[in-house]
Amino acid sequence: MTFQPIENYGVIGNMKSIALVGINGSIDFLCYPNFDSPTVFASLLDDKQGGRFQIEPQLTGMRIRQLYLPETNILITRFLADEGVAELTDFMPMETKAQQPNEIVRIVKVIRGSVSFTMDCQPRFNYASSMHRTEVTDRCARFFPADDACPPMTLYSTAALQPQAEDVCSHFTLQADETATFVLSGPRPQGEPPEMQVIDLRFQQTVRFWKAWIAKSKYKGRWREMVQRSALLLKLLISREHGSLIAAPTFSLPEKIGGVRNWDYRFTWLRDATFTLYALIRLGFLEETEAFIGWLKGRLSDDAERGPLQVMYGTDGRQKLDELALDHLSGYENSRPVRIGNAAYQQLQLDIYGEMMDSIYLANKYGDPISHAGWQDVQRVLEWLGRNWRRADEGIWEVRGGAREFLHSRVMCWVAFDRALRLARKRSLSGPLEEWQRIRDEIQNDIFTNFWDEGLQAFVQSKGTNDLDASALLMPMMRFISPVDAMWLSTLKALEKTLVEDTLVRRYDVERTQVDGLPDGEGHFTACSFWYVECLARAGDLEKAQLLFEKLLGYANHLGLYSEQLGSNGQHLGNFPQAFTHLALISAATYLDRALSGNDEAAWR
Repeated sequence: MTFQPIENYGVIGNMKSIALVGINGSIDFLCYPNFDSPTVFASLLDDKQGGRFQIEPQLTGMRIRQLYLPETNILITRFLADEGVAELTDFMPMETKAQQPNEIVRIVKVIRGSVSFTMDCQPRFNYASSMHRTEVTDRCARFFPADDACPPMTLYSTAALQPQAEDVCSHFTLQADETATFVLSGPRPQGEPPEMQVIDLRFQQTVRFWKAWIAKSKYKGRWREMVQRSALLLKLLISREHGSLIAAPTFSLPEKIGGVRNWDYRFTWLRDATFTLYALIRLGFLEETEAFIGWLKGRLSDDAERGPLQVMYGTDGRQKLDELALDHLSGYENSRPVRIGNAAYQQLQLDIYGEMMDSIYLANKYGDPISHAGWQDVQRVLEWLGRNWRRADEGIWEVRGGAREFLHSRVMCWVAFDRALRLARKRSLSGPLEEWQRIRDEIQNDIFTNFWDEGLQAFVQSKGTNDLDASALLMPMMRFISPVDAMWLSTLKALEKTLVEDTLVRRYDVERTQVDGLPDGEGHFTACSFWYVECLARAGDLEKAQLLFEKLLGYANHLGLYSEQLGSNGQHLGNFPQAFTHLALISAATYLDRALSGNDEAAWR
């Protein structure tokens, strides 16, 4: 097998689970049956023992093209050679029946010539730690994991299957216009097989689902294709069952090759989810907002260890996300440890209260009014925050080098009280408004007094330091400071001098600050790069903003997808694809497009 870099993958999914499909026709990563379930295929993290599901044409001098069927999450991989052309169509059906199991449908078709294929299905259950037995008939293979926590799976095929140890393979040849279909499924009702004869109908149903959803987008401006792809990706990351959103479908993809910054992102961060709502609202999608607010209401009534809210949750709202190392896996390009779970769920990150309150404010502005019980929960959360906003915390970057008083956390505490005041006045809601205003103003004074460095002429990362942090780019975007205020413009210049390389932005100076307590460096943080573009646009430098934005679009992979970070050579790093990056792209694109068109944005938020 040939190693595939992160950027060589597309994704398919059904809002329950997601698979990564390489340009070589191999599914190298799949958690099943849910986003955060154990892996069935994980050769992305261990090429030898992780497991894969590959369909490979036997063509000499083959060229490969991969694309999405426009306005859908259906992936097409095209193999081209002198002796023949073949296409592989991958999708996960969007079913209407609640009892329907998750399925991956793979249809291979020959366009021209006669093409031979090899199919290998090599499941490795429970993060490649569990053995399994296999039962094979002519057109069906059943996999039974030894671990009861993993559901059995079945591979149905229109081509003959042969056992290969505990795996399954198939060798077949197709002529022009002939197809072969493979369906990988969980347990079906009463053991019934999939309706292979109606695969075309299920394909059309899935096409209609995605096209109907994206047609609701109100964005008709420049960069429409990239914005639509980002929106379709965000929709894939939203749990159809719970309304929550995962940060990324993968775990332990490194922020530096060979390094230890390898985290599990298959959970719901309040920060990422609320920013996603902001991006989707800008495009006109309100149904997702209402579903998430419904999920968030359940969290407001919880009590977390460090305060009324946790940093992150499981998609179903569970609180405990213990972090473990999978020592038997070699890691992506030998980047270890391979981690599942995330210990950051136990951290104190005060900024989440601002993001939570901002999402509630936006949901009320563009959706249904908040309920009386919901408003009582908000007041309870703000009462706690009023007593705790001065505390040191681990901040937006989830540092593991000790708590500090971070600028971004302080700004978002200001946002929490500011949005509560706005909402109360807009909806005539009762509450301790004078107290909230006093706290909001006290936080604002604290920021201008204790986080401004006269020598640097910039707002600094944390109190008592002279370090800079790209999270400051959110200050004007959150309406804390005017985007043309002299103090902000000088901060922007300082960030450009220290953290910006052309259109790529680092979060902070890792080697200098040692704030995160971890060795090794990291790449440029792609979401910060889009924030930088939006800040330039908000400051009125539209020509520069447009140039850098369009250059930044060139760093996407061949399908328009982004990982968390970019290396100095443009290599994709970190978990992939990442919601935070794509929502930042949408925010920058929509604001910049409005500004270039001369539309007034002042009423937003």
